Amino acid sequence: MRFCWYCATETRIEGKIARKETCAKCRISLRCCKNCRFYDTSAPRQCREPAAEFVGDKDGANFCEYFDFTDLPGRPSGDGAAKAKSRFDSLFKK
Repeated sequence: MRFCWYCATETRIEGKIARKETCAKCRISLRCCKNCRFYDTSAPRQCREPAAEFVGDKDGANFCEYFDFTDLPGRPSGDGAAKAKSRFDSLFKK
């Protein structure tokens, strides 16, 4: 299964992801570093593929020839992150 990195919506696109493909729900680009199996924030240049060229915009569409859509569930970072922080902060309010 493939998921949007931003909203965690499952995508029904099979095979290769075109550069212009976007999530049906949030319209964020699907062919971007944050949807790639090589994306790793702890790796140099945030990419585990050493031969890949540097991509500055990790959430924008790119032409990286090493792009491989990850099979991991999406990492929501839109409204979900704000809601989670709000719930966390409310735990410590009286």
